[in-house]
Amino acid sequence: MKPKLLSTATRYFLEVARTGSVTLAAEQLHVASSAVSRQVALLEEQMGLVLFERRGRGLVLSSAGERLAGGLRHTALELQRLLEDLEGSQRQQPVTLRLACTEGFTSGYMTDVMSTFRRRHPDCGLAQVSTSPEGVSRLLLRGDVDVGLKFSVTPEAGLRIEHQQPAPIWLLCAPGHPIAHLPQPRLADLVGQPLAMAPVGTTVRQLVELVCNLEGLRVHPAFTGDFATLLALAVRGEAVVFSSALGAAHLLQRGELVARALPELALHQRGVQVLTPEKTEPEGPIRSLLDILIATARAQGAPPATAQMA
Repeated sequence: MKPKLLSTATRYFLEVARTGSVTLAAEQLHVASSAVSRQVALLEEQMGLVLFERRGRGLVLSSAGERLAGGLRHTALELQRLLEDLEGSQRQQPVTLRLACTEGFTSGYMTDVMSTFRRRHPDCGLAQVSTSPEGVSRLLLRGDVDVGLKFSVTPEAGLRIEHQQPAPIWLLCAPGHPIAHLPQPRLADLVGQPLAMAPVGTTVRQLVELVCNLEGLRVHPAFTGDFATLLALAVRGEAVVFSSALGAAHLLQRGELVARALPELALHQRGVQVLTPEKTEPEGPIRSLLDILIATARAQGAPPATAQMA
């Protein structure tokens, strides 16, 4: 049986923070609701802080509560890793690293990263989860993952940027697509063309829609979906897709897609960020994973060879 790494009060506090309810927390902890309320009140009294705000029928963390919860989760995660390392040294059980990324990386980029990591660390697992940009940050801040990877335009409190580089948005299409043969395509040339676009809320969608609005263009995607499906539609010649070279490098290298620059997007760009929680110090396999992520981003993030072709 695993030892309880946190005190009763902090465990009860974290469960209320997770569920947003004293009653639900008590059910999960198999204790009385009064016990949960008493422990949370004791913690607030000892710290001299208000940790929760009541909203309707639920409880929401205050700003102080958010910071405390994040710190406690990181502490529990570090202690759990220490226990796993100690157990692993005795039982030789493999450790699994956790990585969160946005969907734009889940095609060729993450395939290369996971393959390289496995060759270097055959006894260490790597679990990848896809989520929104906000989801990547949330998982990192909660201590649920070790490393995050996403497109972003600003730094975020509580997160350390291990690597950042420009990630220009290209227009990707099949070599035989009419857009591929234009000497210098512009956004206006896309009106009437079937477009495959990332879902609302992604950075590429936000930037493209921003530039279209500035240009007075109304662009309606014919297809919206996951990144792999959009790329497959582009390969078939059934659509053009906005994307960075990251994640599509394998298709560009094989000549299944070509990349064209759009001058209207040149001044509105984003960057790719490799992130870790600010309160942790990456070492061992995590540092190795970071090195692989950075090297792969640099290799695949270079301007595609087809970008300047007529």
